[in-house]
Amino acid sequence: MDNTTNALNWFEIPALDLKRSTKFYETVFQIEMQIMEMDGTKMAFFPMEPGSGKASGGVIEAEGSTPSTEGTTVYLNANPKMDNTIARVEEAGGKVLLPKTAIGGNGFMAYILDTEGNKVGVHSIE
Repeated sequence: MDNTTNALNWFEIPALDLKRSTKFYETVFQIEMQIMEMDGTKMAFFPMEPGSGKASGGVIEAEGSTPSTEGTTVYLNANPKMDNTIARVEEAGGKVLLPKTAIGGNGFMAYILDTEGNKVGVHSIE
C-alpha cells in the first residue's frame, strides 16, 4: 500500500440474520443490495462498481462473524445530507446512538445501532 491506493479495500458488517440486516440497510439508505451465498457464508453487497478502485463492502452472516459496538467503526456514505437517512433508522428497527454532529470542515457524522447490534458510523458533507 502507498499513498496512491485506498487504505480501505473491503469491509464486512456482521449479521445474525442476513435477511433482517439487509432490509435494515436497504430501508435506511434507500438502496438495493445483492445477496449471495458462497461456501456457507451469506452476504449482501452494498452498491458498487467493480474495477472502479472505490472501496465497498457488505453485510455477512457466517460462523465467527459477531456483531459488536466495540472495535473498528465503518462509516457509510449518506451524501449529500444525512437527515433523511438518520430519520429512517428507528423505523427500520435500529437506534440513533449519536445524532448528526458537525465535524468542522469535514462535514457531519452520526452513529447508529443496526438491527444486529453493530455500531456503524454515517457521514455526509451537509
